[in-house]
Amino acid sequence: MGFNCGIVGLPNVGKSTLFNALTATAAAEAANYPFCTIEPNTGRVGVPDERLDKIATIAKSQKIIPTQLEFVDIAGLVRGASKGEGLGNQFLGHIRSVDAIFHVLRCFEDSDITHVDGSVDPLRDLTTIETELMISDMESLERRVVSLEKKARGNDTDSKATLAIIQKVLPLLQDGKPASAVKLSADEKPLFEQLQLLTSKPILYVCNVAESEADKGNAYTDAVFAYAKTIGAKAVVISAAIESEVAQLPPEEQTEFLQSLGLAETGLKRIIREGYALLGLLTFFTVGPKEARAWTITNGMKASQAAGVIHSDFERGFICAETIAYDDFIEHNGEANAKVAGKWRQEGREYIAKDGDIFNFRFNV
Repeated sequence: MGFNCGIVGLPNVGKSTLFNALTATAAAEAANYPFCTIEPNTGRVGVPDERLDKIATIAKSQKIIPTQLEFVDIAGLVRGASKGEGLGNQFLGHIRSVDAIFHVLRCFEDSDITHVDGSVDPLRDLTTIETELMISDMESLERRVVSLEKKARGNDTDSKATLAIIQKVLPLLQDGKPASAVKLSADEKPLFEQLQLLTSKPILYVCNVAESEADKGNAYTDAVFAYAKTIGAKAVVISAAIESEVAQLPPEEQTEFLQSLGLAETGLKRIIREGYALLGLLTFFTVGPKEARAWTITNGMKASQAAGVIHSDFERGFICAETIAYDDFIEHNGEANAKVAGKWRQEGREYIAKDGDIFNFRFNV
């Protein structure tokens, strides 16, 4: 199953530079003027996971296939985007299709790179973007109310339920709060998700700093982290310039380069780790002599549903999941010893998959 994250922000904050670095491509043109990216660029990145390398070594797997996340570079939004300014409606539509938003904020000074508002202020920029998303959501819901009210008067059950949700969400948006702040019952959540509201999407704030500030951040990033904490959100500090340099180095030189800058890992790893948490994702593995492979699923999925991520036949004809926890696989140096130690088990279709589970699915169709 695929998960995609939209990279958004004002023009000239480093979105396309970051996208190029994350995907190690030059697909997105990074230029010093607004709207250099007209169509969203899409790239997939392998999710770094040391566990996959370790189980592949033990199993002597010929191939290693990491799980992937998809990044979508969306052109810079500007004030008035919800009214169509700067091709805003088109860009807002692109945001609507992603699972999560990575909001890139400029947290560096550079007189050679223009800012659309003339100065660096990430909290102001953040408010600009989020206001446009809220206005777009408000207008979207207000347009739906008339037709839903008409259907509700005709005793259409779904319309009544959807209208009740909208009547909860609209006052929040009108009060300057995101749709994600609404309190819903378990029954209401599926209908709420169908509304595809921009401000219902999880957000990670990505603070783009100068190379010299990548290890500790600065006053701008401190302000963003403080704001994120007040709304229960997350933020990370990266330097898109450093990520660009790292992407061009061979793997054996990347660690040394990062250490010379006081960094323990790439910004990519930090972003992916936070992105996984943001989307409620976890990883399970399949391993054998031919390949070791990581798979992404959402937290709370059953073993049968995890099997369906590999192939629909696996879920349809599910018999059982032969399972070893990652730690047990490592401790006992592989499947055979884990079996002897009693760490191999058979789980049924209702078993809730755990992060790091190593599965072999039995099925019959």
